[in-house]
Amino acid sequence: MATVEALYKELTAEWTKRPPNTPKCGQLLEQLKVALVKMSFLPTDGGDAQNSKKQLLLARSVLEIAVEHSVLNKDLLAFERYMSQLKCYYYDYAKIIGESDSKYKLLGLNLLYLLSGNRVSDFHTELELLSVDIIQHNQFIRPILALEQYIMEGRYNKIFQAKSSMPAEVYNYFMDLLVETVRDEIGACIEMSYEKISAKDAAKRLNLRVPDEIKAFGEKRQWKLESNGNYSFTDRSIKPKELLPSEELAEQVLSYARDLEMIV
Repeated sequence: MATVEALYKELTAEWTKRPPNTPKCGQLLEQLKVALVKMSFLPTDGGDAQNSKKQLLLARSVLEIAVEHSVLNKDLLAFERYMSQLKCYYYDYAKIIGESDSKYKLLGLNLLYLLSGNRVSDFHTELELLSVDIIQHNQFIRPILALEQYIMEGRYNKIFQAKSSMPAEVYNYFMDLLVETVRDEIGACIEMSYEKISAKDAAKRLNLRVPDEIKAFGEKRQWKLESNGNYSFTDRSIKPKELLPSEELAEQVLSYARDLEMIV
């Protein structure tokens, strides 16, 4: 336990630096992960948990740093893994170790992550674990619920505006991912709704202010840019002609006619 506490003390010292030393924090987190596994940091029964309160608090704090560290490193797999472990402490052992000050900040972060990946079903599953009061009034949960509402209503401009008013700095990366997801949705709508659109109008709808940004977006979506500066979607909107199986249809109609004759 003494070794784990020493590692945790070093980790918090590195993590509280601004900016934090992320490579060093990553090394310390790996060491702590191994040490915590050896300590069996997830108790198997209630009595064991009562005797391990100190270890539980330490493990929860380590996982909270690990979650934010994975976001800084843009490691989505690590984020999911650490978040899954952390929720055990938030929900299963809350009566033993109390509520963490970072609980709703990180639960809100997880909701934003799910929303940014268009995982609406998982988003609502996580939301059901929270009380109505928390959903409606918590400073970290309420803004994310509003984002989901904007998406459902198609008020994409509100998503772009909300990017600058996130409740915590650690939300910014997932907010960027959400904005990209929304832009892809708008781009798909443009392709279906227009035969032609000017680059300026497309940029306005996508909330892109720099010409290079709309150019990069168009290239990503494989949009055809004409010499006059318009994007053309004519080849996408025209459906290929389908050949009707006339002979088969005629034979089928004649067969029905013969069957009707026999019935009459």
